[in-house]
Amino acid sequence: MPEPAPVRELPRGLCRELSFLFTDIDDTLTTGGMLPDSSYGALWRLMRAGIRVVAVTGRPAGWCDHIARMWPVAGVVGENGAFCYLYDRQRRIMKRRYDPRLGGPEDRRALLQMAERVFREVPGTAYSADQAFRISDCAIDYCEDVPPLSLADVEAICRILAEEGAQYKVSSIHVNFWKGNFDKLSGVALFLTEEGCGGLEQAMHRSLFIGDSQNDEPLFAGFAHSIAVGNLRRFLPLLTHLPEYITEADAADGFCEAADLILSRRG
Repeated sequence: MPEPAPVRELPRGLCRELSFLFTDIDDTLTTGGMLPDSSYGALWRLMRAGIRVVAVTGRPAGWCDHIARMWPVAGVVGENGAFCYLYDRQRRIMKRRYDPRLGGPEDRRALLQMAERVFREVPGTAYSADQAFRISDCAIDYCEDVPPLSLADVEAICRILAEEGAQYKVSSIHVNFWKGNFDKLSGVALFLTEEGCGGLEQAMHRSLFIGDSQNDEPLFAGFAHSIAVGNLRRFLPLLTHLPEYITEADAADGFCEAADLILSRRG
């Protein structure tokens, strides 16, 4: 399978017309678990250029509330599409919209039982440090705050979750799993509907997604235009749907590479 095109081939016309930039957070905006000043500055420059940036992440509701309030973003899609948060800064009102397919308390208990099975059968796994702030899913840490597990271990986690009937996605740091047929793409569609854009199809020609890992594949598949930061190269053999473009640099440096290109071609 050929590698995506270099990001320098991004069309100038798309950059000029761009209204929405949807972006993953971990290892896309961040490097080594930190949000550098370069990424944060790029978010501000994009906003000031009239581009509405939306974070699309597997991170938990508690984090997403903070990000929607404090970062220069138009909103956040969190927990792999379970909800979107939009903060009206003038009226200081947070709008929260949840996917109607979210599971209830019984599903929550079932998820915890699945996690316990993973912990028994795959040594070295643990809940993610942000688990306490989640409302819809569980996250198994395989390299953020635990010694990095092997690819075989990650595959074993996924096998267990598939046997248990859970939906799951592998990020660059966690394996997230949940009950309910939603994903990052459906979360983006929910956000666009709340924004009054009529949904993904109507906004597609002026939207772009940038990400870095396997759990971004629904967006690589669903967006007409998408970019991966350079560190996605290690996941390319595992993907069926590839991004359209890829940066030279990894992680936050790759995000800034793409942002600088978009802004320079925006005129």
